[in-house]
Amino acid sequence: MAASSSRRIGLIIVGDEILSGRRQDKHFTKIVELLAARGLQLARAEILPDDRGTLTAALRRSFASGDIVLSCGGIGATPDDHTRQAAAAALGVPLQLHPDAEQAIALRVAEMAAKGQGTADMAAAENQQRLQMGVFPAGSEIVPNPYNRIPGFFIHDHTFVPGFPVMAWPMLEWTLDTRYAALHHQVAHVEHSFLVFGIPESRVAPVMQALQQRWDGVRAFSLPSVGEAGGQPHIELGVKGEPDAAAQALAFLQQEALRLGGRLAP
Repeated sequence: MAASSSRRIGLIIVGDEILSGRRQDKHFTKIVELLAARGLQLARAEILPDDRGTLTAALRRSFASGDIVLSCGGIGATPDDHTRQAAAAALGVPLQLHPDAEQAIALRVAEMAAKGQGTADMAAAENQQRLQMGVFPAGSEIVPNPYNRIPGFFIHDHTFVPGFPVMAWPMLEWTLDTRYAALHHQVAHVEHSFLVFGIPESRVAPVMQALQQRWDGVRAFSLPSVGEAGGQPHIELGVKGEPDAAAQALAFLQQEALRLGGRLAP
């Protein structure tokens, strides 16, 4: 059994490299997995470019939604990173160096200098540039980064982390377990499905509509297959919802699929 919070959860993935195909997204599947382990579900997801105007407009809508949102990518300090600035613009607040981020970045710089990698002098140009990664929208809280100490930020139920999975995933796990622990396994929710052969979707669609009218809160779904890889055409029919109601609805759907001439085996 899985569970679904009463709060909607969204995912934003930022990066031209994803949209162009230079890199393959790894976040979507992993974040669905992280949520499922805590009895939570993803309600929406979008991939956005590294474009200040597009990001600002999308984040303005997202902040207004009231959803919990996890955002991966675009929080660096190079000219092609715009997420921090877009978040501030969407909220109408200034950007400012967060003192906890400044401390974490300075500690990271000292650790690197101790290994012979650069200087620990925070006045050095390269370290002043590193501090830009701690400049967040006013009112933000930091999200700790166990990989290299460079934090992400949290504001208005939106968590912003780097695009690197090795950093992003532990930071999002911390967020889910620290900020949203009360939502874990809050609402019981199951998903059941079966395969049916020999009938078209058009024949079973009215049954799905009747099912949703009869069991309030249960959603029916249909995933047709045209018989890829030499298999026979079929439909995966299923239901999602509260366990008892979903079980009743599933039995009804199976009975109706058989009544309409379907088979549960090829």
